[in-house]
Amino acid sequence: MSPRPLGRLTAAGSGLLLAATLAACTPHPSPEVAVRSFLLAWQDGNHAEAATYTDGDPEQVAAALTDMREQLDLASLRFDLGPISREGESADAEFGVHADLGIGDPTWNYTGRMPLEWGPDGWRISWSTSVLHPDLSEDERLAISYESQERGQILDREGEPLVTADSVTAFGVLPGEMEDKEAGVTQLAELLDEDPDPLLNRVRSAPPEQFQPLVLLRGSSVDGKLLSEAGGISGVDTREVEVNMTPSVAPFLLGEVAGTAEHRVSSRVPGPYRAGDTVGLSGLQNIFQHELAGSGTTQVVSLDRAGGITDVLEAWEGERSGVIGTTLDIEVQRAAENALQALPGDGYLVAVDTASGEILSAASASGNTADDNAFTGSYVPGGAFTPVSTLAALESGAAGPDDVVPCGYSTEIGGRTFVNPSSGFLSGQPDLARNLAFSCNVGFADLSADVGRDAVAAAAEHLGIGAEWQLPVPASSGTVSIGGEDVDVASAMIGEHGVRVSPLSMALATAAIADGTWHAPTLVPEEGPAPDSETTLDETRLEVVREGMRDAVANRMPQLLATGGEVYGQAARTEQDGTALHWFVGYKDGVAFAVLAEVDPEMTQWSQYAVDAAGTFLASMANGVPAGESGPTPEESAAPPNEADLTGGEGIGGTDAQGTGW
Repeated sequence: MSPRPLGRLTAAGSGLLLAATLAACTPHPSPEVAVRSFLLAWQDGNHAEAATYTDGDPEQVAAALTDMREQLDLASLRFDLGPISREGESADAEFGVHADLGIGDPTWNYTGRMPLEWGPDGWRISWSTSVLHPDLSEDERLAISYESQERGQILDREGEPLVTADSVTAFGVLPGEMEDKEAGVTQLAELLDEDPDPLLNRVRSAPPEQFQPLVLLRGSSVDGKLLSEAGGISGVDTREVEVNMTPSVAPFLLGEVAGTAEHRVSSRVPGPYRAGDTVGLSGLQNIFQHELAGSGTTQVVSLDRAGGITDVLEAWEGERSGVIGTTLDIEVQRAAENALQALPGDGYLVAVDTASGEILSAASASGNTADDNAFTGSYVPGGAFTPVSTLAALESGAAGPDDVVPCGYSTEIGGRTFVNPSSGFLSGQPDLARNLAFSCNVGFADLSADVGRDAVAAAAEHLGIGAEWQLPVPASSGTVSIGGEDVDVASAMIGEHGVRVSPLSMALATAAIADGTWHAPTLVPEEGPAPDSETTLDETRLEVVREGMRDAVANRMPQLLATGGEVYGQAARTEQDGTALHWFVGYKDGVAFAVLAEVDPEMTQWSQYAVDAAGTFLASMANGVPAGESGPTPEESAAPPNEADLTGGEGIGGTDAQGTGW
């Protein structure tokens, strides 16, 4: 692989082409013609021709010009002609140098000088290495020194670090010990499955005795065989370094850093990249790559024959890496992750601050950095949507707080028969809050004709479902798109037809019910949300919804009250694409949260995994998560829940009806 070509660039100076023509007719007729001809040939990479305009040994001059290009790994070189002073048979010329040091590097601009003397062949440049740079002596050469920044941290709301510093193996080279830089670096790149070009760009211009880290690997990626094969390449060395790489919590949200799982990262970086830099591949690590990685300090240095730095000719201080503050609460996050450990399949838990919409936790059961369904998933909410339907009934006037809303065994609308989750009914004169408390599909379906699809969509929008907002990472607010048939509206009232949500959007909707105002979500405070991303709701109507959610927990999920205080919530079980979805949405003490469990339908006869996870979450919030502790096993969670059937009879806790949501 050959060094990068300079390419032909037009040099500054209006007389450049004319000077070349004159030079062909009269050898070196003036200092100006000699200087321009020399610079033109040097700029175009015609080093042998450039040497003819000097009094030096042609081979040595051409080699020095070529060496400068390779030592700096130049992408391009351009000159401006400056003033020329002449005194008798001597002259002195100034010229501007614009040396582009390559992709991701600055352009080195400086003023060069060259003396000239008149002789038998006209004017010639008196050659010395100072023509390359005024401060370069005969025993010195040029090089580029590059120093990367230590990668910055991602912090929780209290300033606690969320990324663990790992000991990683830096595969690199000592350029001065390589028999053939191009061959050796290419061999190392092939061994590590990397693109060799960025590696070569760094090595070509580096000080020969300075270790150049090129690729970072850690853990299982590094074994004895790999180390042995790398060590067999001339000039290759490995060193252990500490890098902030591994998310201690919320892997999909924080993201991974290059070297943890995959390579060939230079093509995935939206900005300048040098081999050996840390690169965020996903999540906040990727979105805030520039802030977290900073930019390295680049120096043009002169080296002595032994490779030691004798002078710094130019330096560009890099931007310091910084920290990214988030709204996450590490204790809430740990409680969320602990709550999902017992799930038999995929699952998610998102918690937000009811007063602000700030995201306190975002957890996935898989722990996979690519599993962002907690934010981006599009799920059928089923009965977890009934708090929204309750608000729609109130806002549309289809039912008032004290109106009787019958809940029979079944109802037929548009050719579909709607039944309650346990095929029971509510006796007596249940109101809207009671229908919500016992998740009465029949009652909500019967209200649908009076509510109408527009009111359902409007209530969902008031709670932020389908609202327009943006986070630094991908996220979905959900959608509500209801058809015009009566059965469509009835199905939407129980969270099926036309309604899709993410766990995040359901947590935000629940927070709005708790607080009385819908707040757009915030994850990184410096990034938003917009000041007007709020919607104030009617407190009288919300009280009906809150009453139903409080009674739902008291009657159907009393285990959630084990830590004391009032808990408000709704739970449901539905199916989507052959998977059973278990939902719990609720709030307590200023924290609203949504739990979703994806379960094999054959495993769902007794257990409601989302409710179990919600109980573990609340217990962990109250008592903390001791090191090494996990939630109940799937077998422990499979015990029949403490529920009553949705049938007529004596009431529970003084009410006039009994029920269950299952």
